[in-house]
Amino acid sequence: MTALDATLTWAQLRDIRCAELEGAADGWGKASNRADAGRDRIEKQLLAGLRENQHGAAADAAVGRLRRLGRNLQYVYTECGLVRTALNSLAHDLRVQQTALRRALDEAESLKYTVHPDGSVTYPAGGAPVVEGAPLPPGGTARVTSDPGLYPPSGLVGPNPHAAKAQDIAHRIAKAVGTAVEIDWRFARVLRRLKAEEGLKVPDRTWTDAAGDAAAVREAARGYLKSRIPRDASPAARREWWEHLTDEQREEYLAVYPDQIGNLDGIPSLIRDTANRDNLQLLIGKLEGRSDETSGVRLAGLREIQRQLDEGGQPPMYLLGIGDEGNGRAIVSFGNPDTARNVAAYVPGLNTSLDMDFATGDLKRARDTAIGAKEMDPSSTVASIVWLGYDAPQAAIGDPVGSFDVSGDANAKAGASTYNQFMAGISATNQNSDAHVTAIGHSYGSLTVGVAAQQRGGIPGVDDVVLVGSPGTNARSADELGVGREHVFVGAAENDVVTKLPNDREASGLGTGVVGGASTGFVLGLSGGPVGAVLGGVAGGVAGGAAGYAAQDAHTEESDTWFGTDPAHRDFGATRFAVSDGPRVFESGHRPAEAHSNYFDPTKDQQSADNIARIVAGKSDEIERERPR
Repeated sequence: MTALDATLTWAQLRDIRCAELEGAADGWGKASNRADAGRDRIEKQLLAGLRENQHGAAADAAVGRLRRLGRNLQYVYTECGLVRTALNSLAHDLRVQQTALRRALDEAESLKYTVHPDGSVTYPAGGAPVVEGAPLPPGGTARVTSDPGLYPPSGLVGPNPHAAKAQDIAHRIAKAVGTAVEIDWRFARVLRRLKAEEGLKVPDRTWTDAAGDAAAVREAARGYLKSRIPRDASPAARREWWEHLTDEQREEYLAVYPDQIGNLDGIPSLIRDTANRDNLQLLIGKLEGRSDETSGVRLAGLREIQRQLDEGGQPPMYLLGIGDEGNGRAIVSFGNPDTARNVAAYVPGLNTSLDMDFATGDLKRARDTAIGAKEMDPSSTVASIVWLGYDAPQAAIGDPVGSFDVSGDANAKAGASTYNQFMAGISATNQNSDAHVTAIGHSYGSLTVGVAAQQRGGIPGVDDVVLVGSPGTNARSADELGVGREHVFVGAAENDVVTKLPNDREASGLGTGVVGGASTGFVLGLSGGPVGAVLGGVAGGVAGGAAGYAAQDAHTEESDTWFGTDPAHRDFGATRFAVSDGPRVFESGHRPAEAHSNYFDPTKDQQSADNIARIVAGKSDEIERERPR
């Protein structure tokens, strides 16, 4: 686009009052802040008072109406914040082009060039003749569509040095005007869509529109805000960056990039919680109306998290992370990890994803741990976190891809680095000089924690490591986990088959034996007809598998498991704490392998839940111990 093609002239661009746009943005910002203050009062004062002091149908109706009003105010806060940021970003981007234009005009004035209304630039004669007595190279006019004067005409006339300078100025003027026109159209499209439906209700479809609005403003404002977010900085540097922003800058980031700020390690937990609650609503709106199974499963999980947040139970919930990448992301803390003296971060394992099971089961585990640790030390503050910040392997019967994932450590290695980054953020924002921090890994999550502990520097800020239902950590000894073997604690139920998985060589021998034995048994059984062949194959597979397993088992250490040394074995060197044996794998009235899932539940395994709570509370010397294997 050139100045001649644009609907904006350079004179108009020069005279635009960007401060007026910023003044309008301030007005929308005040409206956004008032809505946020109203929502905050509803959630922290009115709803809390009703729940504590009023009961019955009338109170329930009032709570429902207040929640609807809070939801409406949240929408007003979001949309007004988007308008403010769009106007500020428009002013910012136009000012950049205005500055470029004025520099070009100033240079033209200093050189005594004339800039015409159409953007062309007239320059005087100048330079030196090729032959003495010949005329000076003539002046001319530079336009974006032509290059007059760049090459000398034939004859004795030399080049005019003003020609190239004038041409450059003309190009810069045209570029500034053309870019400003593109900016104007881009933001006009964004601002036109920022409008609400009539009425006092904000239905789900409106949040779907709001999610689209936020995406549009994010795209339009990418140079104004997004590029300044310190994604590659350390959590401590990010905390410093946030502390030095103005209130207005913080408000804009929260309005336009709640997904970025809410998931940025090093940002204070209260801020992350605020951003993620808004982003949660936008994610729900984004998934609304989708008919695919994944969206439906994820939407159910998000809605359950939303329900628990709205319920306002104790300990208070903080949403430290939420997202829809991979199998879904969610980080929830029961208690404020910035102010808590005792902090625990639990990593779930196999088949965990952002679904209803996670929102009910894994959140309950973190909550039970918070309550238990508080009971162990009532004088101390506690924050118990469930961290779904990675893709745990997903495996099911008949799923060879998932089975391959869970048999390898790629997911754990990817998750370990992210977990360490998160824990570095907790260390950066925690206000206690002597905070006690515990890393907890369950099932495949214990491998993730173990790998994290073996990375350079270990898990930031962690004092104790707890491993439950562990298939191994890729470590041969507890000494490799960076906190000293006396600070590594292991819970392994007698009937938890995951803690007794064969090592890779035993598994290989088992598989080879099953295949070979089944083939031999099938052939030998053919003499008895089809039934005999089938029975022979089954019997041969069982016998061959047993033989193959035994052959490999004879050449491996008793303590070897799938991922290194069995953490519950004496060779590993950790402290094993007492847990319930749990139901047998196929015991009547129980889920298969239920013993693998009971470690945190005080109603199913009080002994284990209490021991985990003691460790989190910094009272590991009081745990009930159990002899290692």
